[in-house]
Amino acid sequence: MRTLIQAANEAGVTLEAAAVKNLSKIFDRWPHERLYPPALDVSADPEEQLPRELYVDVFERSVRGQTYVFQRCNGVNIGDRLTDNAMTADDYRFHDVFHYAYVAVLTWSPVIRALFHLKRKSDPKIDEAQDGARATLIEEGVATWIFGQAVALDFFADVKPGELPFDMLKHVRQFVAGYEAEQIPLWLWEEAILQGYAAFRFLREHRRGRLHIDIHNRRLTIETLP
Repeated sequence: MRTLIQAANEAGVTLEAAAVKNLSKIFDRWPHERLYPPALDVSADPEEQLPRELYVDVFERSVRGQTYVFQRCNGVNIGDRLTDNAMTADDYRFHDVFHYAYVAVLTWSPVIRALFHLKRKSDPKIDEAQDGARATLIEEGVATWIFGQAVALDFFADVKPGELPFDMLKHVRQFVAGYEAEQIPLWLWEEAILQGYAAFRFLREHRRGRLHIDIHNRRLTIETLP
């Protein structure tokens, strides 16, 4: 203890402050009670908020000998048709499911805001900084980086809540530093990642499914598409 106190004194940090910060880090990752924070866009105009509940159909279709993934919402095709964009097939064509998981669980996704024309244009500063092209690239980078980690871990098939690598989640927060998603607790990021990959594994197996985005309950679920 004397050595610890001496080290703390030389660093200019009290043991009390160190304990408080350490507990904050622990509860950020493994909280006693999982209380969902308010939606990030709760103060935005209703027409500029992410949809609190939404169904999206995801399915494959062959076009001139090439297989693409399509998305359909309320009878309307949305987004671009997707392929893996890789030399080796890895089903990344289904990766938009991760963005929908971010919507459902984190209430955050510049990508989906752009896709559904929900940018918060009523506030030019938020529109540019939080919903702009750079934020969209950051989100795509997060999804792609996590995917690279997931490949080596069987797409998190056997990972239970509380078991995702701590370093992975800290790296995600570094990715989104300076954006509103930085304030999201790490345990909530884990929920979004695990729910997104549960849906991704379903799509890998069945090649089609109906996503249910439910912000009220912070859930992304998937069921068989008729």
